[in-house]
Amino acid sequence: MLFQGGFTFANFVADVFAVFMFVLWFWLFIVITGDLFRRHDVSGIGKVCWVILLIVLPYIGIFAYLLVHGRSMAERNAERAKEARDDLRRAVGFSVADEIEKLDRLKSAGSITEAEYTRLRTGLVR
Repeated sequence: MLFQGGFTFANFVADVFAVFMFVLWFWLFIVITGDLFRRHDVSGIGKVCWVILLIVLPYIGIFAYLLVHGRSMAERNAERAKEARDDLRRAVGFSVADEIEKLDRLKSAGSITEAEYTRLRTGLVR
């Protein structure tokens, strides 16, 4: 015998939406708490207040944090990515001078065009 209590397509869509919103909230909660605890410019009391807000009023707390610190979050993430890339280059033994020399050889051999050479060389200097 089939269950006959209100299983409709609308209920299914509502359930899928609810699960999606929970996963979205959980992901944002993890990202924001990670950013919050990596920051050095916020005091311990400030961090505690943000965590309480995130737990007591979860959606409002997340939206408030994104509105107040969203731009600086992106800047901190870009800075961390650059530091990680630089650390990796140091660990691997990457040298800009060696890479420029390789590019010069590729250009003189005709393997890359002048435009590719310029684009790749500019990317190395950054």
